[in-house]
Amino acid sequence: MAAIPKPQIHPGHPSRFAECQKAIEDRVLEIFGEAVAAGWSEDEVFAAIVAVADTTQLAMHQNELLSTETELGKIMKKMRRRDV
Repeated sequence: MAAIPKPQIHPGHPSRFAECQKAIEDRVLEIFGEAVAAGWSEDEVFAAIVAVADTTQLAMHQNELLSTETELGKIMKKMRRRDV
C-alpha cells in the first residue's frame, strides 16, 4: 500500500481539491476493488463510500453545529425577552 502523497499546492488554490482527489484515488479504488471482490455490488460499494464520507464529515463538524445551535438559542432567547 503506497503512502498518500503530501499536498504540493497551497490551501485556497483552485487546483488543490483536484490534487487531493488524485492523491487518495488509488487507495479508494483499492478499497472499492476489495469490497467488490468480497461480494458487494459496485452500486452498494459506491453508495457505502459516499455514506461513510458524509457521516464522517458530519461527525467531525458536530461540535461546530452544536456551537451554532447554542448561539442561535441565545439570540432567540434575547429576542423573546424584547417581545415581552
